[in-house]
Amino acid sequence: MPTQPTYPGVYIEEIPSGVRTLTGVATSVTAFIGRAQRGPVNDPVLISSFAEFERTFGGLWVDSDMSYAVRDFFLNGGGQALIVRVFSKNVPTFPIDGQATVTLPPSGTESGPTLVAAYPGEWGNSLVAFVDHDTADDETPEAAEYFNLTLVDLKTGNEEKFRNVLVGNLDDNSNRAKHPRYLRAVLENQSNLARMQPGNAVHPSENTQDADGNAIPVHFELGDDGKVLTAANLEGNSGGKEGLYALEKADIFNLLCIPDSLTLTGGAALTEAAIAYCEKRRAVMLIDSPDAWTVTTIKGEMDGKFPSTNAAIYFPRMLQPDPLRDNQIVSRPPCGAVAGVIARTDGARGIWKAPAGLDAYVNGAPRLSIPLTDFEIGQLNPIGINCLKTMPGAGRVVWGARTRRGDDRLSSEWKYIPIRRLALYIEESLYRGTQWVVFEPNDEPLWAQIRLNVGSFMNDLFRKGAFFGSSPADAYFVKCDKESTTQSDINLGIVNIVVGFAPLKPAEFVIIKLQQMAGQLAA
Repeated sequence: MPTQPTYPGVYIEEIPSGVRTLTGVATSVTAFIGRAQRGPVNDPVLISSFAEFERTFGGLWVDSDMSYAVRDFFLNGGGQALIVRVFSKNVPTFPIDGQATVTLPPSGTESGPTLVAAYPGEWGNSLVAFVDHDTADDETPEAAEYFNLTLVDLKTGNEEKFRNVLVGNLDDNSNRAKHPRYLRAVLENQSNLARMQPGNAVHPSENTQDADGNAIPVHFELGDDGKVLTAANLEGNSGGKEGLYALEKADIFNLLCIPDSLTLTGGAALTEAAIAYCEKRRAVMLIDSPDAWTVTTIKGEMDGKFPSTNAAIYFPRMLQPDPLRDNQIVSRPPCGAVAGVIARTDGARGIWKAPAGLDAYVNGAPRLSIPLTDFEIGQLNPIGINCLKTMPGAGRVVWGARTRRGDDRLSSEWKYIPIRRLALYIEESLYRGTQWVVFEPNDEPLWAQIRLNVGSFMNDLFRKGAFFGSSPADAYFVKCDKESTTQSDINLGIVNIVVGFAPLKPAEFVIIKLQQMAGQLAA
């Protein structure tokens, strides 16, 4: 506010410049949806290494295509992954939702507290519990009910110890549930291993000891890994934010991998739903070709299928040694590895560089399921099928960069993956970076600020080489004035910002023309 002078002297006012930094969003956060041995269910978890995936979700598992895809993602240069674990419980379920359970022995005649593994899965059967009564004496009424609980995961060696906790028969007149060391609340807030089931209980007895004086652990049991996932499990439902729609809880993702979605019964509908969701969230889905597809069959299977600018398919599959199967060669979907290549290309060259070519080598794929020839690639590339190819000296490389609208017959302006992803990047960055405009006075001063801030963002991209053109005027424009925003728009509370850019299109075809020089005739 302007200073209101009240006394003779000098006054200082700070005047806002109108410059608001518009920061670009992340470009290669990849969401993976599938089965895992352990970890949160329907809750996207952001990880930055495969070691972190092993700690949280259990690492490689023969029943999880997702685990191998995540490994390939980080092996090929991926930086950040969002993991959505989907669990399909057996029916009837006992214990609850496949979680391992144990009831601690009571110190009296009533029931001791019942503990369940924090997440479903057979992993919970490796949990053991120890109780001791070497507690603090704080002279409170509840001190006599204190006990110490130690939880150990025998498979990983992870140990958690909770001192001076309590449970008890709870009724309307009890304050135990409000106690700061009430076991149920302590486990919910501090434990990665177990939770306490609600209900009445008395504090447990100390673990009995064997002949050598060692405490005998109490084992969790009856945990199970649930059923094989169906397409319906993976899709989930938007209302409950389950499966695919658990990503509603995530801030942003740019690429989506549901390994081998097309191999499932109902997989085509799942893939269509995932692509539609990607269009909503400004992301791109990477589709795997099933193992049974050949050069001949894939053309018929994919002709006219999934015609979205926010999807791309890769063919053929990778042949990899499986460390969980004595290094036997197994066919794996390429989506995780391709997502890693895309992330690596984004970091090295920028999102506007096609994630294909000799630099787009694929780690961890000694062979491809089908060694494609140039003639076969020439049949698949024009219909929007991206190929993986073996190149002498370079190994396996990604040799295609088209969206599912990349079929030459469609003549789409969003034919190429880098152009589409650059547009999505600009859209998401501008969407987040112009939130301050809402409710501002809709007049020329606001329009000038918008032109300044959006223009600065676009100019930065131009200087990095994201656009075609030798000057900013050739490369992009930002229009926000009385022509783009009419009086009618102002009356409706609308401000229109028009942004255009000249994309860089990849050089798919290199033509070398060779000609003999005619002998020079003497004059």
